Amino acid sequence: MKAEAIAVQTLSPAWRELLDAASQARERAYAPYSRFAVGAAVRAAGGKVYTGSNVENASSGLTVCAERVAIWQAVAAGEREFTALAVITEPGATPCGACRQVMIEFAAGLPILVADTAGHAWLTDLQTLLPDAFPRVVYGAASE
Repeated sequence: MKAEAIAVQTLSPAWRELLDAASQARERAYAPYSRFAVGAAVRAAGGKVYTGSNVENASSGLTVCAERVAIWQAVAAGEREFTALAVITEPGATPCGACRQVMIEFAAGLPILVADTAGHAWLTDLQTLLPDAFPRVVYGAASE
């Protein structure tokens, strides 16, 4: 699916809820080095929403992205299936490669809403953003 521009005011209530949660998470970002605040919200198959914000560190390799924080919060709560993710940044940046790989572990066809702080949004999906993902290997499974 090619990214499709969507006016934020026309989003469905479900997408609006997810974007609002991501926006609130963005306000809690800890980004003293880059000043690039990111918020994310993921909806689990049961309907519960989990949020995350980016958390930077002076040792930049230890920085964690908002999308991974949201996914890990959900996984830590016992979730394994996800139906949608929203991410918001000032310019409307898509998730990084590491976040894409973490997401694909749980939901290869995940719909993703990317939004900027000016009220613009784009709907895409994880398969479009990461068409050639590193393969998920289930250890101990019988090979075919």
